[in-house]
Amino acid sequence: MKHELAAIALLPVLITQGLYVRKVTPRLPEPMGARSGLYGSGPSLNLLILGDSAAAGVGVATQEQALSGRLVAELGSHFRVSWKLIAQTGYKAKDVLAELSTTAAERFDVVVTSIGVNDVTHETNPRQWINRQGLIVELLRTKFRARHIILSSVPPMHLFPALPQPLRWYLGSRAKCFNSLLQEFVAGCTACEFAETEFPLEPSYMATDGFHPGEPAYCLWASHVADIIRNRLAATITNQTK
Repeated sequence: MKHELAAIALLPVLITQGLYVRKVTPRLPEPMGARSGLYGSGPSLNLLILGDSAAAGVGVATQEQALSGRLVAELGSHFRVSWKLIAQTGYKAKDVLAELSTTAAERFDVVVTSIGVNDVTHETNPRQWINRQGLIVELLRTKFRARHIILSSVPPMHLFPALPQPLRWYLGSRAKCFNSLLQEFVAGCTACEFAETEFPLEPSYMATDGFHPGEPAYCLWASHVADIIRNRLAATITNQTK
């Protein structure tokens, strides 16, 4: 309640700062490179990376430096990875849901998502957002037969250098609220796992816009997610052999 009252009191400042940030923040392009492929050796693994500009790799020059390239490289030493990237700058949960609804059905063993920053900045109601996350997960499990869904957290926006105060505090508070709801959702979804996107928010880890991950951050994110995937698949194999 205190947060909501403070936000109302600061509304004129927040609107002004939001418009200013959109005006002065550099608009970085999505990186060059393939958005699907086959890599590595070992058991087959069908992988989908899904979501917003961070999933798309904004902040680096090539997909090899982005989440997709780093994650595929991590997994390729253990699996023959058939991978696909479906992501676009500006996508909110409702856009991801619409994209999946029109995408041809295929099977994915693992799906990694990054969805939330644009919902935070565009004032999506938190409950509406988490309901859409549930619809996305349901579609992934039914239409795309996904066995494991890794839901990446909304990043710590209260630390983004591109955001001035109090806008940084306000968006950071909303991001924390979204993450709490996402963790509650994951607790009731056996196919899902919450992936905390933690990395040092130092200049060297951020892109030049002060808003997106840089290459070191994508490396850490990919390494963390790869560990989750390997552990989940190992557990699945162990359970199947009991």
